[in-house]
Amino acid sequence: MTMLVSTTDTVTRDALAVLQPGFTGTTAPDWLLRRVGEGLASVGLFGRNIHSPEQLAALTARLRDERDDILVAIDEEGGDVTRLEVRDGSSFPGNLALGSVDDVDLTRSVARELGRRLAECGVNLNWAPSADVNSNPGNPVIGVRSFGPAPDLVARHTAAYVEGLQASGVAACTKHFPGHGDTAVDSHLALPSIDVDLETLHARELVPFRAAIAAGSKSVMSAHILLPALDPARPATLSPQILTGLLRRELGYDGLIVTDGMEMDAIAGTYGIERGSVLAIAAGADAICVGGGLADEDTVLRLRDALVAAVRTGELSEERLADAAARVRALASWTRRVRGAVPEPGAAVQEGTAPGTGVRSDVGLAAARRAVRVTGGGDPLAEPAYVAAFTPVANIAVGAETPWGVAAELSRILPGTESGTYGSAAVDEVLRAAGERRLVAVVRDEHRHAWMGQALDGLLAARPDTVVVEMGLPEAPARGALHVATYGAARVCGVAAAEVVTGALKA
Repeated sequence: MTMLVSTTDTVTRDALAVLQPGFTGTTAPDWLLRRVGEGLASVGLFGRNIHSPEQLAALTARLRDERDDILVAIDEEGGDVTRLEVRDGSSFPGNLALGSVDDVDLTRSVARELGRRLAECGVNLNWAPSADVNSNPGNPVIGVRSFGPAPDLVARHTAAYVEGLQASGVAACTKHFPGHGDTAVDSHLALPSIDVDLETLHARELVPFRAAIAAGSKSVMSAHILLPALDPARPATLSPQILTGLLRRELGYDGLIVTDGMEMDAIAGTYGIERGSVLAIAAGADAICVGGGLADEDTVLRLRDALVAAVRTGELSEERLADAAARVRALASWTRRVRGAVPEPGAAVQEGTAPGTGVRSDVGLAAARRAVRVTGGGDPLAEPAYVAAFTPVANIAVGAETPWGVAAELSRILPGTESGTYGSAAVDEVLRAAGERRLVAVVRDEHRHAWMGQALDGLLAARPDTVVVEMGLPEAPARGALHVATYGAARVCGVAAAEVVTGALKA
């Protein structure tokens, strides 16, 4: 049951200000506009909210009719995690591809151009980059979203990404503090734990976050992970020792702290979103991200009222809530001051229109081409082929709706190429469908899926001239007449792979 509270009450306005809710539809619903007028200072956008750049620009303009400095946030990492190009695949390779190239100027240019496109559509806060050190190759949720397994490499590219993004007038949100790279559990589904000592945390997980802070990251996102060495009882998002003690006091961070999505099971399944939100603000978080799954007015009112009630009962101090709201408003003011600071494309932007964006640029494709690695001396494809895509279940951060692979681009280069999608080691089925055509087997994180390895075993035994394209973490041994590693599954990574296997691009 929703509490009745005064919409002019300062505590109530502060409670609304710290929320970053989502909504459904491609236009702003009346309830959202009404709550913005009452003090809501942020909204979160997801793929369901975006149809085209023009539609997105109209949506954000309507929100700014209600509040000129509203924070419009999005989860646009590029690479495998895209919302701006959710229906076509990203025009930018993800972090692992950039880390494999290891050119910080390139990373900075990619982030700057991605930020420019977001700013052009009215988005001013990006829940990126991922600063997680992917020290566990079996990690089910980070993987190619990380710049790599080495702390120093991740640190320098995190800093470059923050600098490039914020040069476009879009605030960075470095995540997932204090580091999600050594987990074996997806926090969307359960509560992961990283059981290492403080020395390891400081030498590994925290190195990129120190670099992000030094680079001026305007916000940091907390992780729903348990770190017993820091707090054996509560996950980082709800831990005063981690958010206030470590991030604020020890690392000296003074910007906005945003939670990861509160409806994720690591929090919702243990504490519930209302209780979790109160504990998060009390622990030192400033903004509550919610809306990936729960995206309605009732959710906003429930969280608002839970925060107000916690202040009324003394569980949450009014000063802590006011401080959190002030940090949200301070970041909103920064975004308004820098709006329009980068009106033109950067020097790296050249000819070519990115599908679904209307923006002319190939900096992302150039980066994807540089990232491709080829093993083997087999002949490139010269005739129409058959593409067998072995498709794992996508993690929730990536989503299942974004297309990936090489089939579409190969069909353009070699008309007559056909494809099929397989969720198991269906070797006989693939061979029948391929007929006499040469095979291209596309996998994603073969090392994490035994059935993919079994499929490749069977195909290579029957057809040694098979081309293998790995579009995930290239941890499994390279094999095939040609083995192509793209370090991610963005659309441009597929384009680069298709160019290589047809000989149009020398890797």
